Amino acid sequence: MIPFFPKQIAAKGIYLYLGALAAVSIFFIRHAMSWEFILMGIVWVVGFFLLSSYCSKRWQDLPQKRLLINLFLVALGLRVFWVFFSYIFYTLKTGIPFEFSAGDALWYYEESTGNIHTKWKDIWNYLFVDTTTISDSGYVFYLTFLAKIFGENILFPRLINSVFSAAAVPLIYLLAKRNIGEEGGRLAAIFVCFMPNLIFYCGLHMKEAFMIFLMVAYLERADYLLRSKKYNVLTIALPVLLAISLFTFRTVLGAAAVFSFVTALVFTNTSVIGKKKRIMLIGWGVLAALTLTGGVIMTELEGYIEEKDTNQANKRMAQTEKGNQWAKYATGTVMAPVMFVLPFPTMVDVDEQYTQQMLSGGNYVRNFLGGFVLIAVFSALFITKNWRNLSLIGSFVIAYLGIISMSGFANSERFLLPGLPMLLIMAAYGITQLNAKNYRFIKIWYWIVPVMAFAWAFFKLGSRGLF
Repeated sequence: MIPFFPKQIAAKGIYLYLGALAAVSIFFIRHAMSWEFILMGIVWVVGFFLLSSYCSKRWQDLPQKRLLINLFLVALGLRVFWVFFSYIFYTLKTGIPFEFSAGDALWYYEESTGNIHTKWKDIWNYLFVDTTTISDSGYVFYLTFLAKIFGENILFPRLINSVFSAAAVPLIYLLAKRNIGEEGGRLAAIFVCFMPNLIFYCGLHMKEAFMIFLMVAYLERADYLLRSKKYNVLTIALPVLLAISLFTFRTVLGAAAVFSFVTALVFTNTSVIGKKKRIMLIGWGVLAALTLTGGVIMTELEGYIEEKDTNQANKRMAQTEKGNQWAKYATGTVMAPVMFVLPFPTMVDVDEQYTQQMLSGGNYVRNFLGGFVLIAVFSALFITKNWRNLSLIGSFVIAYLGIISMSGFANSERFLLPGLPMLLIMAAYGITQLNAKNYRFIKIWYWIVPVMAFAWAFFKLGSRGLF
C-alpha cells in the first residue's frame, strides 16, 4: 500500500500539463489564452501536485489532532488568500469584484442585500412558502443572514465561505478514513485541501463553497450513523436536517444524497451496519419519504424528471444556434461513460469563456486523477471486493454525476463540482492500491490525458468553425 502521493507521479502530472498547454497554445496560436490565464493554470497545477506530494509524505506520521489542525489552517490560508486576490483581480478586469459575465452571483448578492430591512417572517414566506421551487432558497437565506450582520459588504460572505470550505477538509479525512483507511483518508484530505476548483469558488459570491460543505457534512454524518455502534436522536436528526438543507441549494443534489444513503442501507454488510439498526433506519427513511411526498421538493423533482429530455435538447439547440455545431453530439449517452474524468480543460480563448480558462489547470488535475479513480472502482469491484462498504460514496457519485450527464450541463464545471470531493477520495484510494500490475494502466493514462486536452481544444474551436 502506498501511503502518500509519490513524487514521480506528481512530477509526471506537471510535465504532462506543461506539454499539453504548450502543444495547444502553439498549434492553435491564434486562439491561445492570455498570459494571465496561462500563468494561473501553471500555478494551480504545479501548486497542487508539489504541495500534495510534499505534505502527504511530511504529514503521514503526524498525530490525528495535529493533522486536522494543519489541514484546516493550510486550507483556510489558501482560500483566504484567493478571496483577496480574486477580489482585486476581478475589480481590475471587470470593474466590479465579480467574475466575468457575472449572472447568478450578482443575483445572489442583490437578493440578500435587498432583504436587509425585511422581516424574517416575510423572508421565510418568500423563500420557502410562497414559491414553486426551493433550489437556491437556502443559499439566499444564508446570505441574507450574513447581510443582516455585515451589511452590503462583499468580502465577508466570501471569507465565511472560505471557513466552511476549509472545515470540509477535516470532515473529508474522517469520512475517507472510515471507508478507505488511515493512509487513504490523509491523502484524500490533502487533495481536497489543495484542489484548485474548491479554492476557486471561495472567491465568488456563488453557493458552491457552502453547498459542498453541507454535502460533505451530510455524507460524513450519514456514514458515521451507518457505522457507529451507538446512535441517538442527534446522530439521526443531524444527517436528516443536512439532507433537507441540500434540497434548498440544488434539488438533484439532495435527491442524490438521499439515494446514496438508501443504497448504503441496502448494500452495506450487516457486520458493519447491524441488522437491527438497518431495519430501524429503513423505517425512518420510509417515514421521511412519505413526509416529502406531495410537497414542493417532490413537485420540483417530478418536474425535473419530466422535463429532463426537453431541457437537454433545448440546451444543445441553444449551443448549436450560438455557433457550436458539434454540441448536438454531446448527449447523455456520450457523456455518461466519461463522467468520472469530466470536465475537460479549456486551454484556448473562445467565446469569452474566461472562467473556464481560469480553471483549465484545476480541470486538468481532475482529468489526471481520473485514472486513479478508475483503478479505485476496479479494485473495489474485483480485487478487494469491498464495494458494499463503499456504497455510500460510490452511489452518491454515480447518482449525482449520472443525473448531470443526462442534463444539458454534462461538461459544466460548476454543475459537476459537488461530485469532486468524493472523486478525490476515490482517487486517493486508487493511489493506495497502486502496484506494478495496475500501474501499467496509469502509464497508458499518461498518454490519454494530454490527448483529451488537445482534443477538447480541437472540439471547441472546430465546432465553431474557427479553423
